[in-house]
Amino acid sequence: MRLIAVTGGIGSGKSVVCEMLRVLGFKVYDCDSEARRLMDSDEGMRSCIYKEVCQEACASDGTIDRKALAAAVFADHSKLERLNSIVHGAVRDDLFAKAVEVQVMFFESAILRSSGFDAFADKVWEVTAPMQLRIERVMLRNGLSESEVKSRIESQIGESLVSRTDTKVIVNDGQSPLIPQVIALLGELL
Repeated sequence: MRLIAVTGGIGSGKSVVCEMLRVLGFKVYDCDSEARRLMDSDEGMRSCIYKEVCQEACASDGTIDRKALAAAVFADHSKLERLNSIVHGAVRDDLFAKAVEVQVMFFESAILRSSGFDAFADKVWEVTAPMQLRIERVMLRNGLSESEVKSRIESQIGESLVSRTDTKVIVNDGQSPLIPQVIALLGELL
């Protein structure tokens, strides 16, 4: 089993790269969506979020109010760290359980370093894009204000792994074609 991380800051285009990989027939584990699934299905996680992160994020029907949770954690770094510590272990275990089924598994994570997931990535593909383009993409996609997007970007500072010797960079600047970059990296990998 080989685990290949696809990372990059919010709005860089890592999800676009991962969708290309899926279309090509590769298994891709999306850490964010799987974390949401696990939070929704695990009462123990919700209880920890209620007690240790943000009571307002836990609705009386047992669901997570993601907007309230995001507002709380992106306004208070200590709450973000606590939320991440609650979620990362469950996501890691779930990823490993699914990865044993395939020879190569890609996994998407914006916070590869702070989650500790860089430690078990055999290779890293980092998707990059100019900052202003990233801000515009997220504002359009999520309906957030520029200051909200910048707050999320700031929470990911220090996540870049370009300095790691096995990191391959994919440029998603709206001008450089993505498909040839992905195909070339697959050729190196396989």
